[in-house]
Amino acid sequence: MQSVVNMILDAGKTGVELSLYIILPVMVVMMAIMKLLEDRGVLQKTANLSAPLLSKVGLPGMGVFAILQMLFVSFAAPVSTLKLMERDSQISDAKIGATMAAILVMAQANATFPLAVVGLNIPVGMATSVICGCVASLVAYKMIGKDDEYIVETGKQEQVVATKEEKIKGKTGMIAVLFKGGEEGMMIAAKSMPPLILAVFLVNMMRSIGLISWMEVWAGPLLEMIGIPGVAVLPIVTKFIAGGTAMMAIVIELVNEGAMTVEELNRIAGFTLNPLDPVGVAIFLAAGERVARVARPAMIAAVLGIILRGAMHMLIF
Repeated sequence: MQSVVNMILDAGKTGVELSLYIILPVMVVMMAIMKLLEDRGVLQKTANLSAPLLSKVGLPGMGVFAILQMLFVSFAAPVSTLKLMERDSQISDAKIGATMAAILVMAQANATFPLAVVGLNIPVGMATSVICGCVASLVAYKMIGKDDEYIVETGKQEQVVATKEEKIKGKTGMIAVLFKGGEEGMMIAAKSMPPLILAVFLVNMMRSIGLISWMEVWAGPLLEMIGIPGVAVLPIVTKFIAGGTAMMAIVIELVNEGAMTVEELNRIAGFTLNPLDPVGVAIFLAAGERVARVARPAMIAAVLGIILRGAMHMLIF
C-alpha cells in the first residue's frame, strides 16, 4: 500500500511541476499572442489567402482556420470551428471529413511548444504536419465523396467565423486582449493537470508490475528494425492510453533523464505528435452529428497521413 501511495505522490509532483513550470508559461504566452493576432485580423487574412490553394485538397476556408488553431493554440481549439462547420449548410460532409482528417494528422500546439523546451524541431514538425495533413484531407475527401454542388465560398465561410467566434476587437485594447488570451492559456494548463497526474500514475503502475518492461522486450526490437528506439515504447503506449498531453509529460521526463536523445525525440514525433488518440477523437466527436458521421473515413485517412509523416521524420532525422 505504501508503494501505491508513493506512486500517487510522485505522479502528483510530476504532473504539477509540468503544468506549472512548462505548460503554463508556454500556453499563456502563446495564447496571448494568438488572441492578439486573431483580434487584429491576421489569422483571418492568413486563412483567406490559404483557402483557394487548400481547397484543391477538399479544405474549406474554415478548415484552414481549424489548422491554424491546431498548430498554434491547442488540440481542443479546432472543436469550435468544427461546430461552426457542422451548422453551415454551405459546407458538405466531405469537406468536414477532410478538415477532421487534416487536423488529426497535425502536431497539437499544447504538446509541441512545451516539447520545444527539450529540443523538438518545431519548423520541421509544422511543415510535415501541413504536408501530410493535406494528403490525409484529400484521401478523406475522395473517400466520403466529392460534392460538386458545394462550392468553397471563402468570403462567406470566413465571415461566419468572424461573426460567430467570440470577438473582443473594438471593445477592448491590446492589453485586455493579451490578458484574455493569457487567461485562456492558464485554463488549458489547469485542465491539463488532472489527466497528467492520472496518466503518470498509470504509467508508473504499469512500470511497477513489469508490463512496460515486457512490452519493451517484445516491441522494442520491432521498433528498432524501422529505426525507432526501444525506449519509445513507453511514450507510444502512454499516447494511446491517455493522450498526447500525457505522452508529452513522459517524453520530457525521458529526455531530462537522458534515456531519450533529442534526435530520437524528433524521430518519433512524426508518429506520436497528433490528436489521433482516445482523448482527442472523443473531443472532436462532441462537435456534432455530421462530424461523427464522417469520423471513420477521416480517421482512416489520418492513419495514412500519420504513417507518411512518421516516415518523413525518420528520413529527416
